[in-house]
Amino acid sequence: MPIAIGQKPESDFRNPLGLLSDCHRRIERFLNVLLTVARQANGNGLDKEQHQALEVALRYFREAAPKHTRDEEESLFPRIRAQGSTDGDAALALLDTLHADHKSAGRSHKEVDELGCRWLTDGQLPAADVRLLTSLLESLRETYQHHIAIEDSQVFPLAERILDRAELEAVAREMAARRGLIL
Repeated sequence: MPIAIGQKPESDFRNPLGLLSDCHRRIERFLNVLLTVARQANGNGLDKEQHQALEVALRYFREAAPKHTRDEEESLFPRIRAQGSTDGDAALALLDTLHADHKSAGRSHKEVDELGCRWLTDGQLPAADVRLLTSLLESLRETYQHHIAIEDSQVFPLAERILDRAELEAVAREMAARRGLIL
């Protein structure tokens, strides 16, 4: 990955909450790629760069993004729930909202993947499918903007306050294991 001057370095497994937040930046970036390709090519034939960009972004949401969701749903959120917090019901309601977002985004990504793969295979996409693809991607962008803002500004700081080092290390180990790594 190229180094950009002034860019915040990405986190590693010593900082699992930072790693989750870094993943949010990748989600935003790959979603933007999908939207850009959909709007520029408008269902027509893809040039080599667009084809590759679409293929890589679809693969990211098919393979990597679900691991991020599992990191939150299976590792982080249950530990937050178990700890409770002074925020009580409000914090739990946030987790319920985020869980619903994960489910909804998963369904939308499945449709996006089917449309995108059809486009890659057929070389073009009918106008009705382009409208559906663009609508799904715009809806995902809105969902992620709200969802990511809640996690980055409320849930991750809450986790930092209420989870001890051992619990955060356990989250990190589980995240690494999902990626075939051992810490």
